[in-house]
Amino acid sequence: MRGKAQTVLGLVEPSILGKTLMHEHLLWNVTRPDRRAMPAEGGPDARQYFRILTGDVIDPRDTTQRDRELAAREAELMVRAGGSSIVELTIGGLCPDPEGLANVSQVSGAHIVMGCGHYVQDYQDPGNIDRSIDSFAQEMIDQVQLGAWGTSIRAGIIGEIGSQWPWTDLEKRVLKAAIMAQEETGASLTIHPSRHQDHPWMLVEFLRENGADLSRTIIDHIDRTIFDEDRLFRLADSGVVLEWDLFGQENTYYAHANIDMPNDGMRLKTIRTLIDRGNVNQIVISHDICHVIRLAEFGGHGYAHIQENVLPLMRRRGYSEAEIETIMVGNPRRLLTFV
Repeated sequence: MRGKAQTVLGLVEPSILGKTLMHEHLLWNVTRPDRRAMPAEGGPDARQYFRILTGDVIDPRDTTQRDRELAAREAELMVRAGGSSIVELTIGGLCPDPEGLANVSQVSGAHIVMGCGHYVQDYQDPGNIDRSIDSFAQEMIDQVQLGAWGTSIRAGIIGEIGSQWPWTDLEKRVLKAAIMAQEETGASLTIHPSRHQDHPWMLVEFLRENGADLSRTIIDHIDRTIFDEDRLFRLADSGVVLEWDLFGQENTYYAHANIDMPNDGMRLKTIRTLIDRGNVNQIVISHDICHVIRLAEFGGHGYAHIQENVLPLMRRRGYSEAEIETIMVGNPRRLLTFV
């Protein structure tokens, strides 16, 4: 596996990955476990677009997407727009569908790299409470090397490993196991931090204490977590990769926390400050689509948004082609290549 990347269709040369979205969901269930008995078929009412987007309307049809044909149509839009690869991070607790991802890849032409591991404790199987670190580590190693979730389809990245606030003992055990799996497999590790602004740094300290390769570890959701340069620069100086993965979310009325969610223009301004500091090799971007209302067929921006709108905006804002290539191609290729 060393020197290769691994998609849901098998090992590939990393050079074919092209422009890559580093954090997405194609087939998922992020509906809270206590709401999963509610009807979830058919997609949300697009007439309720704004109220669903801002959290005023809770609809499991928005937070559940199991339709392989819909996923393939949406992924194909990205391919047509010039994108190539999608990192799909629907893992334990979110109802992963490896065979579905393989089908979506075959139909859409998108290269799909699947994640592995477990999401935040509230979504995990209650049986995980009593599991050991070694048990979680072996599971993730097997998901990369043998096959995931009862299939022969193998993961190509570890994560998005979930953590919430307060950070739980179970989540710490899963992350420690993920670090062990990172070392054993040579895969990169991607982490969903809590919304506490100091938690990403706590993650860095934990990663250091447990021997993680920080240069191959991604801290997700920077755009909803870090809002000041001191914290941002400190994270960058640690060597971790920083991920702005909520591109396309332009709404102030963020449903999950009392924050002022940046729009895409502000995201690009913040990323520019890091590039000017010499941190361009530590930046990746994506949309983290996990709500049906954000898909193009339901009036949302879809997976083609970065290709169609963000990259042209980057050029208008003075980003060079070399910088765009590094963020969209070079950094993902490095992170998705086994070492």
